[in-house]
Amino acid sequence: MKTTIAALGLIGSTLAPVCFAVEGSVPSGVPHLDHVFLIMMENHGYSQIIGNPNAPFITKFANSANLATNYFAVAHPSLTNYLEVVGGSNFGVHSDNDPDWHNAACTPDLAAGTVNTDNPASGKICPIAGHGTEAATPALDTTNEVDPTAVPPQAEINIDGVHAFPAATNVSGKTIADQLVDAHRSWKSYQESLPLSGADGVNYSDGFYTQATDFTTITPTLNPALGQGDVVKLYAAKHNPFVYFKAVQEGQDARLSLANSVAFEGPRGLYADLASGNVPTFSFIAPNECNDQHGRGNAGAFCNYDPLSDGSQAGLNPALIQRGDVTVQRLVGAIKASPAWREGNNAIVLLWDEVEAHLHPQWQRLILPAMMKVVSSILLRDRAASVQILATTHAPLVLASLESEVDPDQDQLLNLQLDERGAAEMLVIPWAKYGDVTGWLTSSVPRKAAYAPRERTKTA
Repeated sequence: MKTTIAALGLIGSTLAPVCFAVEGSVPSGVPHLDHVFLIMMENHGYSQIIGNPNAPFITKFANSANLATNYFAVAHPSLTNYLEVVGGSNFGVHSDNDPDWHNAACTPDLAAGTVNTDNPASGKICPIAGHGTEAATPALDTTNEVDPTAVPPQAEINIDGVHAFPAATNVSGKTIADQLVDAHRSWKSYQESLPLSGADGVNYSDGFYTQATDFTTITPTLNPALGQGDVVKLYAAKHNPFVYFKAVQEGQDARLSLANSVAFEGPRGLYADLASGNVPTFSFIAPNECNDQHGRGNAGAFCNYDPLSDGSQAGLNPALIQRGDVTVQRLVGAIKASPAWREGNNAIVLLWDEVEAHLHPQWQRLILPAMMKVVSSILLRDRAASVQILATTHAPLVLASLESEVDPDQDQLLNLQLDERGAAEMLVIPWAKYGDVTGWLTSSVPRKAAYAPRERTKTA
């Protein structure tokens, strides 16, 4: 038996877009695998998890396995990344919107060449099918999870905040599930807290109640009455990407249907399948939103969102991190105890979705101007003081925030790069204003720039 274990710090692709451009060619050099177990975690990066005292199992697991540290989430929000994971494309979706269940009259975004976004509001997502052009992935996204009325404009960081992907054309509206069925292999999407009744029509659930529950039928009526606001969204369709595809929703082929989405519990669930050894070729495993380190706002202190997420371990909810660590330990233990693990070549892949690039875009706009104001206040009190700030960045948001702060007579913009011998060299870049974030992003400056205010002996 040969087993392969891969623990990845971030999800997505390397810095080259991948899509099934009407299927594409089969990659070479990949050894045959009998079973692949993909475990999806949420909203944290390498520096927040590895070495965290509340994640001892994950840290040990990563250090004992193959560790990929140069992987990035493709975009925001979650659904976009989950579609990229199982289908190699965003299929025109840049939102977490619910499926437009079984709508045969709508035109998929992929076929129409449209993009489903939060801003402007796009509504439910037409079942994905056919062929067409996906959505481009900008380095900075102003259409999702931001306040469109904010001044200055807000943006979410895609990939690494510098690279962008053009829209791929001739994309096929299929996933790895289609390809497995065509190859006479099997798949399942294991979703913790999915109702035992199945995934059809379920946008969210706590394992018992869903967005479709009529709470007026539950008697006696409480005061205050039970309502949708009380449902903890542990299962979310946005974390089950297969249900967004027309072929899966319609289920004309029983091997490619909503019946392949099952809970962790139950006679066809994850733990029953592992115990029997009757597991599919590909297992997509999504813990619920308290156990995947995502967090919820109405599930109690142990599941609360992180108070602050700035790329470090400070400000994280320790209970949320610990829950995820225990969940991964349970899942890996159950997989390795399965008869299926002892047969053939198998792999566990552990991914985290949608991490921020250390600082939220809104904070990136504020951090250096705030630091410079602090310096100015120091110099007002002590004219003899000498203060220097050296900040390295590749973020256009940081650079754009300095346009009103820079004094070209005192401050410098430097470019850090390696020469042909591999030695670091520092070149002065003449200061120029590029206007908004887009201007800075498209300039040559943000690649490897360091902003270095010279020693200030007077206020700016």
